[in-house]
Amino acid sequence: MKKITSLLALFLIVTSCGVKQTRKLISSGEYDDAIKKAVDGLRSNKNSKGKQDYVYMLEEAFAKAKERDLSDISGWFKDANPQNLEKIYETYVQLNRRQEQITPLLPLKLLKEGRDAKFPFDDYTDQIVSSKNALSKYLYDNSKALLANKDKMVIRRAYDDLVYLESINPGFKDVAKLIDEAQFKGTDFVNVYTKNETNMVIPIRLENDLLDFSTYGLNDKWTVYHSNRQKGIDYDYGLIVNFRQINISPEQVKEKQTIKEKQIKDGVKNLLDAHGNIVKDSLGNAIKIDNMRTIRISIYEFSQLKSCQVTAKVDYINFKTNQLIETFPLASEFVFSNVYSKYKGDKRAADETDYPYFDRRVVPFPSNEQMVFDTGNDLKAKLKDIISRNKFRR
Repeated sequence: MKKITSLLALFLIVTSCGVKQTRKLISSGEYDDAIKKAVDGLRSNKNSKGKQDYVYMLEEAFAKAKERDLSDISGWFKDANPQNLEKIYETYVQLNRRQEQITPLLPLKLLKEGRDAKFPFDDYTDQIVSSKNALSKYLYDNSKALLANKDKMVIRRAYDDLVYLESINPGFKDVAKLIDEAQFKGTDFVNVYTKNETNMVIPIRLENDLLDFSTYGLNDKWTVYHSNRQKGIDYDYGLIVNFRQINISPEQVKEKQTIKEKQIKDGVKNLLDAHGNIVKDSLGNAIKIDNMRTIRISIYEFSQLKSCQVTAKVDYINFKTNQLIETFPLASEFVFSNVYSKYKGDKRAADETDYPYFDRRVVPFPSNEQMVFDTGNDLKAKLKDIISRNKFRR
């Protein structure tokens, strides 16, 4: 019984909070949010006494929302501004959607008054169709005019309008074709290439890998990067990777000798006292102890080292004005390292961490070209980071 009472109390608290929130939404003019709240509250036990507040507020919110929307539409028609056509269409759609939201709940009883709640519905089909047609014609004509503009930002507005037009009126005239046209005209095309200002040959593999922008994932809705110029495209920007300096260290082999000692057990021996006599136990037997001896190992560690540093800069160029927009530093380092060891003496004297190096051998040093190429992964990651954080249009 206590459990049922607790659940009932919790239900009343939740309902009371929902009613207060709905009333607050109505008071602040947020009628559609209030309608949604009331509809949610009436989805179960709609005719119970505890739900009567929701019914009253739904009736009130619906009436006020309808009055406001019809008044707005009337004002927009009087204004005769074609830019209001979208508002008119969307508001008619909202008027109809609001009715569809309430319809499944009807009838709703007002128990004290002995009547059904009033929701005067209207058929908005003709208004929706006529306002959609007027809006479609305006968007189509206006977008075609905008597409003649050379400003890409204006063209992108045309694109958004055409996409919206296609969503409300699919298949309208040649809108699909115009969307493709707007997408192309509104896109910034960036030509990416390298320059070599060093006194060394840049490996062609590095250039190809660095300029393979298909692996960068940087193309977005309005920006496309090309490492190879394509016919029919008027490029807006250039992104130039200027190699400034390449430093490659000499091949180095460093040797280090380490001597290690360790005590190990080598059988057993008699325990002797201070005078060199054998110590015996109570039974007269000689006491045995571990025979420890020292073993040694000389470890000769060899380190092969070779490093390569590449410094560059990334230039952003505006091809329309032939001006440098911005420059970013780009640098990378690759270090070749191989460590191996040889030893003389007893291997057991070495530490476990020494053992892997005994199995390694000297390896050929990479060529200078390979060293430069091996900087590529780091260069590519840093170049991607620069482009991701620095768009051509801010």
